[in-house]
Amino acid sequence: MEASAQTIPDKLLAWYDTSHRSLPWRSPPGAPGPDPYRVWLSEVMLQQTTVAAVGPYFEKFTARWPTLADLAAADEAEVMAAWAGLGYYSRARNLIACARAVAAAGGQFPQREAELRKLPGLGAYTAAAVAAIAFGERAAVVDANVERVIARLEGLEELLVTARPKIRDRVAVLTPADRPGDFAQAMMDLGATICTPRAPRCLLCPLQDACKGRALGPERFPVKAAKTAKPQRRGRAFWIAGDGNVWLVTREGKGLLAGMRALPDDGWSARSDGHGGEPLDGPWQPGGGVRHSFTHFDLDLQLMLYSGSDWARLGTQEGEWWPLDLLEQAGLPTLFAKAARLALAQD
Repeated sequence: MEASAQTIPDKLLAWYDTSHRSLPWRSPPGAPGPDPYRVWLSEVMLQQTTVAAVGPYFEKFTARWPTLADLAAADEAEVMAAWAGLGYYSRARNLIACARAVAAAGGQFPQREAELRKLPGLGAYTAAAVAAIAFGERAAVVDANVERVIARLEGLEELLVTARPKIRDRVAVLTPADRPGDFAQAMMDLGATICTPRAPRCLLCPLQDACKGRALGPERFPVKAAKTAKPQRRGRAFWIAGDGNVWLVTREGKGLLAGMRALPDDGWSARSDGHGGEPLDGPWQPGGGVRHSFTHFDLDLQLMLYSGSDWARLGTQEGEWWPLDLLEQAGLPTLFAKAARLALAQD
């Protein structure tokens, strides 16, 4: 017999009390909510990124900028460099903008979901998560893990893209007034550790008796549209080194990898292959290639190595000479860090 809506939160919270993940941004089950700054920072970092990848970045950020005021006062280039490798760099720009907005408004996060939504970079999920986990508001927190749990629990046969309003409504009904933050985190943990995309461990699930998807084949849910092939782009990056330094540029303030230090390139983008010329007249020689997958396209990047002696005149152009022995501190995005490693391996 299907469990009532009232029993699902009870079962889930009882499971969470004994089976929760211990994470550095959380309070123990049943304890007062954690520092809103730590909740917000972790939730921004966790967007499109795994807990395992976020952990070291979270520790680094909170050691360097332990409070929201510290982050609001930080140099933007230093924040972007510290974010390098975590991907989805618009999150870092929104992080800085939000920290400064909260600091300018008095230094305290608003406690209600509706007010949190007004801050830079806080969409429906992040605002609900901060409201529920940090402030105990009965907000419907829905991420990809929660979508999967509810789609299976309800046996939703429609495409996920059209089922999302129904999923959100169901979460809103299930979320209890007492311990809404723990409930939200319990749903996330259930999806991450038990109700996994493949080979879910249904026999260990506290909601197995209520789950319609279990009998129908849980891996069918949620129902997603067939993936379309990503466009394949090609471009070049240029390695110009001399006197123990390498020439780096700062990418424009809008678009892909905006505001990040990088190797100069030939203008490739998500929409087109590279088309620009070399930053210096030859001689150039090929240095191999790297491949990188972005959200909406894949890129084959050819590395070009400058072997001439005229590199010093770049000092009159926009860019900077960066010490090769401190290159890891430049905060290069993963793509350009790959290219740099390839170039250094050929010295």
